[in-house]
Amino acid sequence: MSLPVWPGRPFPLGATPSEEGTNFSVASDIAEAVELCVITESDGGGRTEERLQLLEYDAGVWHGFVPGLGVGTRYGYRVHGPHDPARGTRCNPAKLLLDPYTKAVHGDLTWDERIFGYHWAEGPDSVNSLDSLDAMPLSVVVDPLSGPAPESRPDISYADTVLYEVHVKGFTADHPDIPEELRGTYAGLAHPAAVEHLTRLGVTAVELLPVHQSLTSGTLREKGLTNYWGYDTISFLAPHAAYSAAVRAGTAGAQVAEFQDMVATLHRAGLEVVLDVVFNHTAEGNERGPTLCHRGIDNAAYYRLVDGDPRHYFDTTGTGNSLNVAHPICLRMMLDSLRYWVTQMHVDGFRFDLAATLGRETGGFASTSAFFDLVDQDPVLSQVKLIAEPWDVGQADSYDLGRFPPQWSEWNGRYRDTVRDFWRSADGTLADFTRRFSGSADLFGGSRRRPSASVNILTTHDGFTLRDLVSYDTKHNAANGEDGRDGADDNRSWNCGVEGTTDDPDIRALRSRQQRAMLATLLLSLGVPMLLGGDELGRTQGGNNNAYCQDNPTSWFDWPAADTELLEWTRQLIALRRAHPVLRRRRYLTGSSTGEVKWFTPAGGPMTDADWDDPNSRSVAVLVDGATEPDRDERGRPLVDADLLLLVNGWWQPLEFTLPAAGPWHTALDTYAGTAGTTGPPAGAVVPVGPRSLTLLACDPPSVTQP
Repeated sequence: MSLPVWPGRPFPLGATPSEEGTNFSVASDIAEAVELCVITESDGGGRTEERLQLLEYDAGVWHGFVPGLGVGTRYGYRVHGPHDPARGTRCNPAKLLLDPYTKAVHGDLTWDERIFGYHWAEGPDSVNSLDSLDAMPLSVVVDPLSGPAPESRPDISYADTVLYEVHVKGFTADHPDIPEELRGTYAGLAHPAAVEHLTRLGVTAVELLPVHQSLTSGTLREKGLTNYWGYDTISFLAPHAAYSAAVRAGTAGAQVAEFQDMVATLHRAGLEVVLDVVFNHTAEGNERGPTLCHRGIDNAAYYRLVDGDPRHYFDTTGTGNSLNVAHPICLRMMLDSLRYWVTQMHVDGFRFDLAATLGRETGGFASTSAFFDLVDQDPVLSQVKLIAEPWDVGQADSYDLGRFPPQWSEWNGRYRDTVRDFWRSADGTLADFTRRFSGSADLFGGSRRRPSASVNILTTHDGFTLRDLVSYDTKHNAANGEDGRDGADDNRSWNCGVEGTTDDPDIRALRSRQQRAMLATLLLSLGVPMLLGGDELGRTQGGNNNAYCQDNPTSWFDWPAADTELLEWTRQLIALRRAHPVLRRRRYLTGSSTGEVKWFTPAGGPMTDADWDDPNSRSVAVLVDGATEPDRDERGRPLVDADLLLLVNGWWQPLEFTLPAAGPWHTALDTYAGTAGTTGPPAGAVVPVGPRSLTLLACDPPSVTQP
């Protein structure tokens, strides 16, 4: 007997359960008929479906209410409509489709080249018309309101934020103090052992690599590899099921509550949660890719098609397609997804992958695009952290650093490149090093943005780890199966004399000093520091600078092999940053003769234009006045700080600095010696600074008051 279908409501989109049943709603401007497919799975794994036609159509939305269906129901859609790739339409009712608004996904894609192969043939009788019922993951009806009540948010200001980029699975997959059944899951990240590491380290926010439901392509499957990073999203409202301990144990849909529990636990520990979201492309790829969801519902609504040849996809992502941020259906999905993750999953912000694509309605990047304007006006989204990866690929303006809207922060690629170059003693880098260290006012100050517009990155998931940055001159990506073609070639790394691992004590000591100097630069710079998870432990990927497909110990944290000295060093650096308000200024330091920052040569005299322009200049003393025109906290209280004197030596030989101010000074940091914290006054007015290192001196004035 067929289930009844009542008219229901067009909004909200997706599956919305109630005591009587579930309302189903899906948007498509081109569909001629939409079937809701209720799926039943036998114990042996076979599937049967009951197809229910959604007869109601309002304002581009097909909808219906099915009484008796509730939480746990597994379903999909079949969309009848035009299949004419030459006109940009690709409906195909042989394809069971995921709901674009599903809150949970059950099962994985069973890759069958007859169904999902890359040999696209246009026509209803092609291999692509083979039914995908038994090969597709399924949408699941869940009720996110039944999860735990939201905790109060930490609500940490940008100026006080220290980001920690980390992968949910890789962080805990091999953690010896986390139960095996919880490793690699949301519950594992919420385990006391994981939380203790984060809180003792001192970071304030975890920036999670993508947790939206993603898929692994057939190409990677053939190589025995997986889409580990998760940048092939297929469902923008569903937490990735493989990261759920409860789903592993057999409870479909349980990933939602488990994710909510994780966020609540991290909030109680004072940690914010920022999601890396991929609103630039999906796992459906180009015209040769599989039809899984958006393509089969309304291809041109969700994807940008090539002008004049809509058989092909406009691609600014390097993945085969780009989302159509100019179309109302796609734009609504993006905004609804973001609001859902804030209001129902309780996250605190987002990092947008290849964010330049979000500003491309017609081709060129514009900070006034509809997406940015709608986020700016949204009462929910305008209140959370918004971080852009300010580039995409293949366009003349693909690198748009500094051009995002005022309320956004941006990954500062210039900071990364300059700091790496400086510490490997490249010529002509000193002036730019000081600009990056001071918050990159040249990039963000002109639009009246604050130093927090710059998210200072030194290493990220995409590239070498910090340890590999000082251990390899070239990438070693053979395990990725692409003959070394993948991954960046411009790494600005230095192996310190030997490629890869070595037992040479001098080289190992040099590598340790290099890591300490770069970490100190990151944590002392004005702006928002982001630490790559594992850098504090000396994590290595064996020289692989593109480990996107390595779901194995290459990418996982090796906790037993942790560099405990480097870990303690990083903790002390973060504590030092927290102790000095001048390092967390909410406005740029001024460099006038009476301002709060002054620049000196190692000889103690003021830096001149000739000094700055000299390509051989590799050293500088930076005097920061902690009491002149002090910054203020959010309650208006002055944040008077100690005076700080930073002695930076980028030479490969030791250098003596004549102190430009009387003090009295004490040593707060020495990257060459590996000491952090007060260690006593320097001996005299001349201070030796080791090669490729920095020393931080502090002088507490009588009026100093800590916040």
